Amino acid sequence: MPIKTIHQLVVALLFAFLALGAQADTPVKVGEYTVHFSAFNTDTLQPNMAKAYNITRSKNRGMFTISIMKEAPSLSPMGKPVRARIKASASNLTGQLRDFKVREIDEGDAVYYISVFHVAAGETLDFDIKISPDDGGKPFSVKFRQQFYTR
Repeated sequence: MPIKTIHQLVVALLFAFLALGAQADTPVKVGEYTVHFSAFNTDTLQPNMAKAYNITRSKNRGMFTISIMKEAPSLSPMGKPVRARIKASASNLTGQLRDFKVREIDEGDAVYYISVFHVAAGETLDFDIKISPDDGGKPFSVKFRQQFYTR
């Protein structure tokens, strides 16, 4: 059973990135949905968080997290979490394409999607995340670029 929720993980990571001078990714709004995402090396995870979610900490492993929120002003200013079918892929700067296995984490009041993968030092990946909301919303894509550093 996880010690900390994924929400706490995301908050802790955002503070860690700010402390390291990294930029957190800006949420993307598509219609009535807001997608929050971040990609980073897993060695930045706190050991207890990595253990709780069975994630290997390594400078040669990358990870992304995604959450989808739907506007729901009557429930919460942040919206309500939405389950979705996620297909994720990325290409590096030489055009090599890879697909990612995405894992859903449902904590009742929060739903997140994560994937862990191998990265090379200094590798830049262009992500293409295809999202099909389970609430009947129209499918859409989110694209972003991330460079993975080693320390």
